[in-house]
Amino acid sequence: MDDPNAIDERRSTDKKASERRQVNEGNKSANILTRPMATIQDDDERLLARIGYRQELRREFTKWSTVSYAISILGVLGSQPATYGIPISLGGPATAVWAWFVGSIMAYVIASCVAELVSAYPTAGGMYFVTKHVVPKEHVAIWAWVIGWCNFLGQATGVASLAYTIGQMILAGASMNSRYADGSYAYAPKPYQTVLVALLTLVIFGTVCSLTTRALHRIILVFAPINVLATISICIALLVLTPDKRSATFVFTEITDGSGWDSKGFSFLLGFLNVAWVMTDYDGTTHMSEETHDAAIRGPLAIRLAVFVSGVLGFLLNITFGFCLTENYVEDIIGSPTGLPIAQIFLNAGGRSGGTAMLFFVILVQFFTGASALLANARMTYAFARDEALPFSNVWSKINAVTGTPVNAVWLVTTFCGCLNLIGLGSTETIYAIFNLCAPCLDLSYIAVLFAHLVYSGRVHFIEGPFTLGRLSKPLNILAISWVLFISVVLFFPTTRPITATNMNYAIVVAAFVGLFSLSWWWAGARKKYTGPRTQDIMQLVVPDDPGEPPAFDDV
Repeated sequence: MDDPNAIDERRSTDKKASERRQVNEGNKSANILTRPMATIQDDDERLLARIGYRQELRREFTKWSTVSYAISILGVLGSQPATYGIPISLGGPATAVWAWFVGSIMAYVIASCVAELVSAYPTAGGMYFVTKHVVPKEHVAIWAWVIGWCNFLGQATGVASLAYTIGQMILAGASMNSRYADGSYAYAPKPYQTVLVALLTLVIFGTVCSLTTRALHRIILVFAPINVLATISICIALLVLTPDKRSATFVFTEITDGSGWDSKGFSFLLGFLNVAWVMTDYDGTTHMSEETHDAAIRGPLAIRLAVFVSGVLGFLLNITFGFCLTENYVEDIIGSPTGLPIAQIFLNAGGRSGGTAMLFFVILVQFFTGASALLANARMTYAFARDEALPFSNVWSKINAVTGTPVNAVWLVTTFCGCLNLIGLGSTETIYAIFNLCAPCLDLSYIAVLFAHLVYSGRVHFIEGPFTLGRLSKPLNILAISWVLFISVVLFFPTTRPITATNMNYAIVVAAFVGLFSLSWWWAGARKKYTGPRTQDIMQLVVPDDPGEPPAFDDV
């Protein structure tokens, strides 16, 4: 048997050890309590914490508002009519139809590849943030810097161009409702008037995007239904009301060389300008990830569904518009005194009242698209500033105490887009060149991440999300990269010959300047401060059973 004295000695030793453990645990608890505490509301917040960010925004977007938002940011009924004059003037009605068909399929491929990556890392940074997990650590900073600025500028030029086209459409409506005599309307819009309407539109965009997330959720719910129903209604109305319609042979086979490049094939390729401008900003939905329930699942679903629905609606619109062209459409439609081909098509079918009604819904949907695009751009700006990538980043990443949203980022984007539109006062060619950067900048920012994912797959372990392409991932990534590189070259070509200072496509010049500026800034000093997406180990600060959540904000 054990000696009683030995037993007492062991008990004394165990008691002292237990006391030391209690003291140590107390010290650890004290240390934890002195650090900022993180709480977990649900699996979405837990995933965001594992990624390395705190939950600062309210998650109010549901499955339906997310899908509605994804469809609205593409906004086919608004954007497709705004640029319909490009494909029919360059390659004829069949170019508009088939370029859209092919472009939509490729857009779905790109969107699926984007959806796979953002499903793994659903943050407000979108594809910009994914860079951190597909590039070796030593290269993350420069890759994220270039991709982030590409994405930001692509979105900003898109928002600015949407506001500008709304100005054009509103003034075209005013023109076609003015007195008509001697082949022209009494009112002809001036460039400064288009810019002024665009600036006012941006202010309205900014005001809407400054609301609470709950209010935005409720508003955005109606965007997609109006978009879809108005598109179908306008197609039916045009086919019924247009008195003299073209044949199916004309619509589906009439390809012309309107570009002056002496090649119907190249004129056809230039027709992709329309679908490229409309069917982009796929990751816009992912910038709302930190305000969406089940973002890793609903985001990718919404992206792919939106591209599919928009592709079908756009295809129907192109076919319908083709049937409604006149025999001499180059002069009657493209050279319309309204200044907008689609306005003339509406006018021919419904007269002033009916044409104005149809144009109203086009403008309304375009407004939905612009507001949705600015919202995505503002959330990207918030994410970029959160990672210290912008001057005065602490200002732009600040969450407003009243709305619970990054209002400062909203008005930074609004102001920047307004400055872009002011260029239209001095040079229409330059502002069009800037607008033309939208699709190439966004698409190139996507494929850069896809390319890095392929190249560094052996060095960087990528943890897949709920949505994956499986064995199709690699071939679809290669197809998406190849397509974007090919079509980007086409988008930078002048659309007509002979090339003059007036018709020159200055997008390549502007793109070169932006690229040079970004890299110069990087080497001049940004590389010393910017390290890429700045995540931290939030999970170690989490109190698992704490039911706390971000504070509620009243609808504003």
